[in-house]
Amino acid sequence: MLYKIKSKIKTIFTHSFSNYIYTVVGMEMIVKIQKDRSKLCLYVIEAASPSKVPEVKIWNSAATFHQGYSKFVDNDKIPKWNETLDSQEQLQGKSTKELKKLARQGCWAKSHALRAEAYHHIIQDLPCRLMTPDTTVYKDIASKLFGDQSESYEPLPEFMEESIMPEYCLTKEGLHAVKKILICISNLYPDISFCPLLPAVTALVLHYSQDEAQCFENTCRLLDCKAPHTSYIDYSFLNYEASCMTFGDLANKHCPAAHRLIASSSDNIFEVYSEWLAWLFSDLPFDYVIRIFDIYLLEGQKVLYRIALALLKQYQLFMASKGVEVADIKGSLQAFMWDINEHMTAEKLLEKAFGIRLFSRKEIWLLQMANRKALVEKGVTMVQHRQSFHLTVNAHDFTSTIVTAQEMRIVWSWIPERFSLFSPTLLFSTSEDGYSLQRFYSCCEGYEPTVMLIKTTLGEVCGAFLSSDWNERKKSGGASSFFGTGECFIFTVHPEIERYEWVFIKKPEQAKAMPRSPRQRSPSPFTPEGRSSPSPNHLTVPKLDMIKYRLSPFLAIRHFKLPSKTASMFMSGTQDGIIIGGGGGQALSIDGNLHHGRTEHCETFDNPPLCQENFQVQLLEVWGFQNS
Repeated sequence: MLYKIKSKIKTIFTHSFSNYIYTVVGMEMIVKIQKDRSKLCLYVIEAASPSKVPEVKIWNSAATFHQGYSKFVDNDKIPKWNETLDSQEQLQGKSTKELKKLARQGCWAKSHALRAEAYHHIIQDLPCRLMTPDTTVYKDIASKLFGDQSESYEPLPEFMEESIMPEYCLTKEGLHAVKKILICISNLYPDISFCPLLPAVTALVLHYSQDEAQCFENTCRLLDCKAPHTSYIDYSFLNYEASCMTFGDLANKHCPAAHRLIASSSDNIFEVYSEWLAWLFSDLPFDYVIRIFDIYLLEGQKVLYRIALALLKQYQLFMASKGVEVADIKGSLQAFMWDINEHMTAEKLLEKAFGIRLFSRKEIWLLQMANRKALVEKGVTMVQHRQSFHLTVNAHDFTSTIVTAQEMRIVWSWIPERFSLFSPTLLFSTSEDGYSLQRFYSCCEGYEPTVMLIKTTLGEVCGAFLSSDWNERKKSGGASSFFGTGECFIFTVHPEIERYEWVFIKKPEQAKAMPRSPRQRSPSPFTPEGRSSPSPNHLTVPKLDMIKYRLSPFLAIRHFKLPSKTASMFMSGTQDGIIIGGGGGQALSIDGNLHHGRTEHCETFDNPPLCQENFQVQLLEVWGFQNS
């Protein structure tokens, strides 16, 4: 079997399957070598220059045509669709971009034969690593593992523990085939340690495969896909947990009402979000799952985020219409997925999903890499199977003079997932450290991010999540300048709990990605009267090589062409006081004595005043992260 070399390779790779060794020789040739065990000799039986191996970029109409779903499907379970609605000619000569559009439109949604044809060619066109196992490899390894026995007595792979293993429309023989394929994959991929999605993907591919061997090859291609910033299946606990954290971050941004409902109904939000793939591949009916799978094969994991977010939004609307408290949030979500056809059709679900304006695939990938790195810092490894830890505030260990543990839990739920891995630790408190700005800086410097809580003499409570170290203020040489990233946000707790994010998270259409000029400085934000002087200047978002991974992986790397020069004023600190948010006013400004403050509408967060406009500080606390 021949493979195309995507780039020059300096080392020699060899992989042995059965009586053959597939080897990349030097930088130019791919050879298939047959072993002669009796003579201990190797014979080159095929060789090809990679330049002569064509790369398929459009639909190949000459490929084998499938007649529909496989022999492993139960005719009584699978939906009966009109096979004449679509024809194969609709897919011939289509580019990948055109196929994505057709998949979203449901071109093969009602045709089993067309879906089988589409699946095979979409998967075969994926860029994969050179030594991806094929049908020949499966026949060889299955023969060695199972021989002629009709049933497998091999133990199931360890990575199948806690996996999504739905039956869908498979027969008993089909489920047996899925287990055989997974055992073979386990033998060839020893690095797979935790992979709850793999059984479901294998089962869906088997529905539209000619036989077990073809299903095995196509599933391996999904595992080995090497498209940039695109992944199909996470096969380690570390990567899986990072994807769950990424979904939590996206839910926090795109489904704030649902996120708040979950935060107020669960002691551990992360446990709820860890079920997000089960919502899609275990709880939804088959006709919904297969439509999701149609698009997933062409667009990768990003589309799963979209659909899960759309489901979460619809769930919140449903619960709000009922007006009842949720006792068991996980069970309630699962029941909603089971009965999804009572709330929306599959096509309406996809329409809602593609109406969500997500970050780009690259930005989501960067966010997932940041979450992954935070998990590594926490001690999570590639090889472990699972680990129990809590990402929320522990009511027994948390003590604040400003907020309750339940209120802090909601605030903590707004924080990016990679930070909420760590427990809150008190850095500064006016009740213990006094009303000193210098003491404030000395206690908070060296920590990022931080959460600032303020209680006024009228009992109002507000605050801010600040993504950057207060040490950043020293880089301006004593002059006032703004710093921070787009992950900063401000909030109120009393009398109402509400969050106000950077304006361009809510209205991304107002900004365009574009390189900007170097950092600008603004004059001191404090006048003798204690009010800030208006300034058209602002601080640009720092470049990627100037920031740590902990700082806004998807917002801090982007430079924005902003309609207002004051729309990125996140935080500032001088000897005269501190400011959070700017442009047309300050969201929060506190004087150098930490006694008096002011809150106004500002362009950065597009917020109303967080409390009475001119207020006196009764208490102020700053919380950091225990592992910062």
